[in-house]
Amino acid sequence: MSVDHNGGANHEPELSDSLRTFGAVLKALRDEAGLTQEEFGPQVRYSAHYNAKIEQGKRFPPKDLVGRAETVLDPIAGRVLGAATRTLTRKAGLASWFRPWAGIEEDAVSLYTYECRAIPGLLQPEPYIRAIFDRRLPPLSEGQIEQQVAARLERQQLLSNRPNTAFSFVIEQALLERRMGGTEVTRSLLDHLLDQGQRRNVEIQVMPLRQEDHAGIDGLMYLAETPHHDWLGYSEGQQSSILITDSKDVSAMLQRYGKLRSHALGREATVRLLEQMRGAL
Repeated sequence: MSVDHNGGANHEPELSDSLRTFGAVLKALRDEAGLTQEEFGPQVRYSAHYNAKIEQGKRFPPKDLVGRAETVLDPIAGRVLGAATRTLTRKAGLASWFRPWAGIEEDAVSLYTYECRAIPGLLQPEPYIRAIFDRRLPPLSEGQIEQQVAARLERQQLLSNRPNTAFSFVIEQALLERRMGGTEVTRSLLDHLLDQGQRRNVEIQVMPLRQEDHAGIDGLMYLAETPHHDWLGYSEGQQSSILITDSKDVSAMLQRYGKLRSHALGREATVRLLEQMRGAL
């Protein structure tokens, strides 16, 4: 079975009420303690600008903020912030049609990704993420951009939070050659890919520009192995997505992905190419 999720006119999520609520609670507690953002920031070891974004509901609070704030404020404030944290909608910045797959990702024991449009979201450094959303049409507001950047960075915690999950990525070289966002953004992207590729549970392979035997002509594909060792597939279009559960269809995707991996550069050759591209910038 394939389930189509069409975002329609509401594919860009609004600012999360839970994030705004957390920000308002943090601001009230800070004000009650008689601290300005400039005074509070250094004490919790985050900049005043970063804390302002949290208070405005534009960024997810870091996991250690509550503990640091409790030390600066008092235990009661810590408990209040802890309760507010539990109300957060952590997928608020993700498009509605992507959220079902994001939930599947969180439990997967294997995740395979082939991308031919943009660098996979789990591997995008913040400058690259911003370059993408800055170019989104129709244009996004600053608040929408900040929320979606925060949500994508939060989603990327999967790579470190799930060390026993095997992540495989096949990326078209053309995506790197495009230099989305300019030279500096591309430099940060190449550095980030080299860093993430060092993780034991992450394998990154680049598909060369010239490859006569290419199994990805049907477009991008995402595949996930569940804790029960069933496989699910996922694909995207314009403001829509398809969750693929039929075993025959998923099997075909797995065959194509296996072929893609066999024709892409191996891990060591990919590292050499990324380093070569980094040096040529």
